[in-house]
Amino acid sequence: MPAQARFRPLRCAVLTLSDTRTPETDTSGDTLAERLQAEGHHLQDRALLPDDLYRLRAQISVWIADPRVEVILTTGGTGLTGRDRTPEAVRPLLDRHIDGFGELFRQISFQEIGVSTLESRAFAGVANATVIFCLPGSRNACQTAWDHIIRQQLDARHQPCNLVALLPRFNEA
Repeated sequence: MPAQARFRPLRCAVLTLSDTRTPETDTSGDTLAERLQAEGHHLQDRALLPDDLYRLRAQISVWIADPRVEVILTTGGTGLTGRDRTPEAVRPLLDRHIDGFGELFRQISFQEIGVSTLESRAFAGVANATVIFCLPGSRNACQTAWDHIIRQQLDARHQPCNLVALLPRFNEA
């Protein structure tokens, strides 16, 4: 019988993408930071950038290369407007796509916002053993993603599987 897994705190970064929010009005970033810390994870870094494809890609690249960052949570830029460029910025950086995340997020969101979830391009993936979740910019969407999907996937005790198993520091002999 396998040994009972134990909780392992992860080092996370939160990035908000918005042309209008400030550190004082960033409720989506606050929600993610508060929830991950309440679960026992560490907020390693946090940033707020305008919706700019190249600045977003540069910041994500820095965190992907930083061994101290294991999880990246972004909020904003996943819609369909001309300024929403998060998928175009981040997807080329991914080694693997976690297709099920976007599918599950939209399924859960449908219960809350109906067919408006059609406009969400939320997605997740892995790059350089860093797990990346790209979420819509609304506080409610961040709550939904964290409460119903991310929280469990970042908990090594969640069975039958979780994303913690992908992180190198927990799989060294």
